[in-house]
Amino acid sequence: MRSDVASLPGSPERPNEDWVAAALPASGGGGTVVLLDGVTPPAGDDGCVHTVPWFTARLGGALTELSASRPDMPLSEILSLAIRRTADAHRDTCDLSHARTPQATVVLARWDETSVEHLVLSDSVLLLESPDGAVRAVLDDRLDRVPDEILRSHAATDRLRNQEGGFFTAAADPAVAERAVTGTSPRAEVRSLAALTDGASRWVELFAMGDWTDCFGVLREEGPLGLIRRVRVLEEADRAAGGTRRWKPHDDATAVLVELRDR
Repeated sequence: MRSDVASLPGSPERPNEDWVAAALPASGGGGTVVLLDGVTPPAGDDGCVHTVPWFTARLGGALTELSASRPDMPLSEILSLAIRRTADAHRDTCDLSHARTPQATVVLARWDETSVEHLVLSDSVLLLESPDGAVRAVLDDRLDRVPDEILRSHAATDRLRNQEGGFFTAAADPAVAERAVTGTSPRAEVRSLAALTDGASRWVELFAMGDWTDCFGVLREEGPLGLIRRVRVLEEADRAAGGTRRWKPHDDATAVLVELRDR
């Protein structure tokens, strides 16, 4: 079992708001992966004295500790408890009811000798590769259903954030964990897995350079950093052409690849 991780900020002037951890016990057999993409708020008040990186580090640390130490607890309950712990850390100083309170997308995967559990909330991606090389993408596509013209308006987006008919992220309400996409696969049916924030998944979802199987092939041959560098080249070419294919020139990009068994 081995893992490979890479993360690059979208801009050298801003801190990287992604967060990733891969916990692989020395004894082997089990492990967990946590991937978060912090939501960048527009300029102005978000009701919180803390930064998005502070929030993702707090939430990511809680998810990593709980998913490793509580094998009896389903991933949705782990997310709920981790959100509650993080909220408790700043509810006395911040307005957690604010629509733009710090928040993040979540990918959480955990495995033991018999099964692989997964949880996805919002627009980060989990890829599961079977022994025969088939790749399945686990997606929460609710944000994709929101029209672009709404996403360009912060006020309109705020009205859909963590609301029925809109999309959900991990913020301050533990109940949002019930909205996550979850599932379990037999361990024998998963050879490898990968998780991508949307800054890395642009290779497929924005620039259409291949499908998820092709993307997994790039991850294996060039590593997560190789995939992110490919995205940066595409972004620069798009910028030179007028930047018509995206509203944000670069985004924080993070990818992790875990090989659960020898190929």
